[in-house]
Amino acid sequence: MITLLDYGAGNVRSVINAIEKLGETVLVATSPEEVLDAEKLVFPGVGNFGQMMAVLAEKNYVDALLGYLRADRPFLGICLGLQALFETSEEAPGARGLGFIRGTVKRFHIDISVPHMGWNGIAINKASAIFNGMTGDEKFYFVHSYYVAPTDASDVLTTTDYQVRFASSIQRGNVIATQFHPEKSGPEGLAVLENFLSPGAGSPAEIRKDRKTILAKRIIACLDVRANDAGSLVVTKGNQYDVRENGAVRNMGDPVTLARRYYEEGADEITFLNITGYREFPLEDLPMLEVLRQASKHVFVPLTIGGGIRAYTDKNGRHYSALETAAEYFRSGADKISIGSDAVDIVRQYLVSGKKTGGSAIEQISAVYGNQAVVISIDPRRVYVKSSAIADDKTIHVIETAISGPDGETHCWFQCTVKGGREGSEIDAVTLARICEKLGAGEILLNCIDRDGTGDGFDIELIREVSNAVSIPVIASSGAGKAAHFLEVFEKTGAEAALGAGIFHREEITIGQVKAYLSETMAIRECERK
Repeated sequence: MITLLDYGAGNVRSVINAIEKLGETVLVATSPEEVLDAEKLVFPGVGNFGQMMAVLAEKNYVDALLGYLRADRPFLGICLGLQALFETSEEAPGARGLGFIRGTVKRFHIDISVPHMGWNGIAINKASAIFNGMTGDEKFYFVHSYYVAPTDASDVLTTTDYQVRFASSIQRGNVIATQFHPEKSGPEGLAVLENFLSPGAGSPAEIRKDRKTILAKRIIACLDVRANDAGSLVVTKGNQYDVRENGAVRNMGDPVTLARRYYEEGADEITFLNITGYREFPLEDLPMLEVLRQASKHVFVPLTIGGGIRAYTDKNGRHYSALETAAEYFRSGADKISIGSDAVDIVRQYLVSGKKTGGSAIEQISAVYGNQAVVISIDPRRVYVKSSAIADDKTIHVIETAISGPDGETHCWFQCTVKGGREGSEIDAVTLARICEKLGAGEILLNCIDRDGTGDGFDIELIREVSNAVSIPVIASSGAGKAAHFLEVFEKTGAEAALGAGIFHREEITIGQVKAYLSETMAIRECERK
């Protein structure tokens, strides 16, 4: 029996699923006594350090946790569960951590994208059974804006490089904690969890303190999910957002089955975009929740869900805040939520007031779950103009383009659209991305209506402009037709990840083939399955 401490934020469903897949049963602790009685204790966490410590204190878990830790009993902390062990955090000045490990939690002050998001390696500082049977060359999934800085170097188990070298895991006796997410790190992460549950045969991975690690470029599989005319959820794919062919919705397969296939092929993340109009239904009737629950039982890489994550009132008059809606998705297995058309309305209101309100979906969700949990999905299209001046409107970001317009125009801007690309707005993609970052978003998913379904390659100009304008990771989307397009977008823009949909659904090329092509020139997570 493994005891799991869930303080109430983030996706713990995947941790439970991973442990159960390894043959163990999980007890979710509901009292301090159950923490103290645990044979092995797992403490996963995402979100805000200060809020986490306040909840632990409110539920009387602090003394129980310290008693358990000081008794040197088997403990695995994950992400915020690592940071909780320290004395203080720059994320929440004045808040006290558990103080089991001397040191503090610092924010990344670097000139590359924050959060540190994606698959990175580890340099092992000391032998540990947690890495039994492993080589030390594995990559694990990280997503964090803060990192731990132990006072005593002997506590450091591994380090990782992200412009600065930081402690990516610690070990003191039977107490182990990782900044990376084993439950989201594929077979390699499951091996770490299995070694915690019962150390496997084989020697610990080799100590290599000076090993330099590199963040890999991510390849993401995207599944556009909607109800077909018979009412069944299917994966579909559009051509410039038109998903019908001969009058019927294109059916590319079952969402859970496809997600599992892409995981087994080596996808670094899976994104579900719910493009059916379920916005007015009560949460309990949303079939996407069941898709997430089922997918998270078999898919141990990050899952993003988009569509319908907003405040609304159901037919019975029950009001749901955006935070409540998002919470249900997280509990069902999502790691990140994607906000699309609603982001345009949020930015429009910000442009009028010029200040944060704390009430938008972006602000509410990022405040509780962390900015790494909020992805902004932008659906722009090109609008051609004759010059850089548009009626003296300085809020529109106009560029000189190498792709001339239908009437020979040499300039354009990227108009944000809503309602699945059916309606345009007065807001451009660069402005939207910048303001959403200010409001707390942690990642941009950048689609392109003009390239969607064409196979002509990503819109390099669009992706370059947006990635240069923000300091958070950008995912390039729309237009991939061959492996060379993925290479081009990584070499010519600042995108940290690239997404494919139809190219993978139709099996024109596999994720493994894309990765093999890229691995000759850049860091990629190996996708050999175990």
